[in-house]
Amino acid sequence: MRIATWNVNSVTVRLERLLAWLERSGTDVLCLQELKCDAAAFPTEALRERGYQAAVRADGRWNGVAVLSRVGLADVSGELTGAPAYEGVTEPRTVAATCGGVRVRSVYVPNGREVGHPHYAYKLRWLAALRETVAPEAAGDTPFAVLGDFNVAPTDEDVWDVSVFEGATHVTEAERDALAALRETGLADVVPRPLKYDRPFTYWDYRQLGFPKNRGMRIDLVYGNAPFVKAVRDAYVDREERKGKGASDHAPVVVDLEL
Repeated sequence: MRIATWNVNSVTVRLERLLAWLERSGTDVLCLQELKCDAAAFPTEALRERGYQAAVRADGRWNGVAVLSRVGLADVSGELTGAPAYEGVTEPRTVAATCGGVRVRSVYVPNGREVGHPHYAYKLRWLAALRETVAPEAAGDTPFAVLGDFNVAPTDEDVWDVSVFEGATHVTEAERDALAALRETGLADVVPRPLKYDRPFTYWDYRQLGFPKNRGMRIDLVYGNAPFVKAVRDAYVDREERKGKGASDHAPVVVDLEL
């Protein structure tokens, strides 16, 4: 089974690239983030024509998540336990489903904006709620993974130049502690480092030639429990999909399982 995660940065803008990538990559289950559409505008029919069911949570703003599957889609759930709200809104930032015997949860962690901003405190509360929600499944016997855009670089090696991020979000001790607490539920990072290149970044800013200069960050992660990790046979970042006109600023992260 091939499972992937991808911050598509608008599913409607990048629909043709998404459909082409699904066909080219042979992905069975795809976790999507940053849909930037409401549920009614999600391209359910175009995906169904290609054999994919979809579980979608979206409200038309800058967030939104989905799980696509061509190996079955069951036990769909969305909300976090004790999900925090931001400015009175509980945002659609996660959805979970069971696909072909594997449980996956797509997550789009709040950005945080800047240290000290209310959105930063919201980010930390959201990560704490995620930990509480996934703990039972992380400790279970069913293969389970949390995949998505975490908006946190786990280590200094996961950004192109940590000095550039001094005092900024994505690299703070509190954010990394929240990731560590999530892993302590029984989850492990399944993407090895190094890969075929020194730094397997997953995000590159559109500005200042970020991708050509490889000034990136590894913030799209796959955290699996013990049964999931045991089944992993390969994992990689599909940098090719970041190339060319109309690409998302994130690349897909792909994991192959033998179940």
